[in-house]
Amino acid sequence: MVLVMKLLFLTCLWPTATLHSSHSQHHHLHRRQQLSFSRKHTSKREIKMRKLDSTKVRPLKSEQLLHIEDHDFALRPGFGGSPIPVGIDVQVESIDSISEVDMDFTMTLYLRHYWKDERLSFRSNKNKSMTFDGRLIKKIWVPDVFFVHSKRSFIHDTTVENIMLRVYPDGNVLFSLRITVSAMCFMDFSRFPLDTQNCSLELESYAYNEDDLMLYWKHGNKSLTTDEQISLSQFFIEEFSASSGLAFYSSTGWYNRLFINFALRRHIFFFVLQSYFPAMLMVMLSWVSFWIDRRAVPARVSLGITTVLTMSTIMTGVSASMPQVSYIKAVDVYLWISFLFVFLSVIEYAAVNYLTTIEERKQLKKRGKASGVYMDAVQAMAFDGCFHDTDDMDLSGFSDPCEENETRTSETNISNEEPTRLKKSLKGNVGRIILQNNHVIDSYSRIIFPSVYIVFNFLYWGLYI
Repeated sequence: MVLVMKLLFLTCLWPTATLHSSHSQHHHLHRRQQLSFSRKHTSKREIKMRKLDSTKVRPLKSEQLLHIEDHDFALRPGFGGSPIPVGIDVQVESIDSISEVDMDFTMTLYLRHYWKDERLSFRSNKNKSMTFDGRLIKKIWVPDVFFVHSKRSFIHDTTVENIMLRVYPDGNVLFSLRITVSAMCFMDFSRFPLDTQNCSLELESYAYNEDDLMLYWKHGNKSLTTDEQISLSQFFIEEFSASSGLAFYSSTGWYNRLFINFALRRHIFFFVLQSYFPAMLMVMLSWVSFWIDRRAVPARVSLGITTVLTMSTIMTGVSASMPQVSYIKAVDVYLWISFLFVFLSVIEYAAVNYLTTIEERKQLKKRGKASGVYMDAVQAMAFDGCFHDTDDMDLSGFSDPCEENETRTSETNISNEEPTRLKKSLKGNVGRIILQNNHVIDSYSRIIFPSVYIVFNFLYWGLYI
């Protein structure tokens, strides 16, 4: 009986459980369909957004597009075959400085390389090139061009490193960079400052000789261009030219070498004002002593010493701004000869002074014997400190002090009575007195010194200009 009752209870509960299970399954299925539809709608929206903003999603990396990982770029293009031609194109931006002391120059330029590397070729429907910055340079092969005889060089890095790499679909490559380089210039100062200096900047491959790399100017003589506004404070830039040649090293062989040649002609006006013109003035100033009375010892000696010291200062200033070369420069010739003229003017007065002293001694001896009183030139000069000619010496004045006092008294009376007449007579006879008191050496020096110096200037400027 109990068994029958349980069977009836289960029979009543079965339809209800079945209905509930069916409803639950239908609900889960509907929810799965909603989730699937939502995911499909979201996926379509993402695909649409990707198509609209393709700049944020890169389909391929540059390494994959250029097949960088598929090749060994430690080897040059066409390794084992003919040498790879590398064209060079240079644009000179500025010549920053020329140093005579260090014998070098500093130049800023744009250096461009052209070559073909088929390993970098890629497909392009529009045949457009791709441009990269310096980050890709380390992953591919580039020419190892360096500057011969360079002292310092650097690649500009403001605001970023000034390097540009452009790759074309057929594998042609343009590699450009902005460089400042300081290189040696072998200068010849034998004609300084009337000189013209020829300098050159030399480019060469460091590792690859002519069997592996052929360096050449891309457009011939037109491969070298310059900025029209290039100017220097001390030089005229006469010309820029491009040339090429070969360099031999005993251990590695022959290398292609390119030359950037430029000629610099120096401005002379600065040196005329600073060196030549002051030297001329000092030489002419030394001639003034020929017109000063030979008895004015302090005046002539001071003038001669002043001009000698001034010439020494000018020569020291010029030498300080020049390299210590072992040969004579053109400016040295002019300054040293000018110094010689100044020095000879001092020696000329020393000769005049000495000969005047000898002459006065002889005349004093003659007068002393004739009058019976002897006084040498040294004793005579002790009274007034000046040399005396024959007409100026009066020995009677030194023999009697009383007569000297009377003479002074009479001279004072005359000067008080006739001052106007005395002044007029002095004004008229100043020139004659100066000429009479000058030595014959002074008279000849007034003509010889200027004449020889003028002839020297004609020869000097005619030779060096």
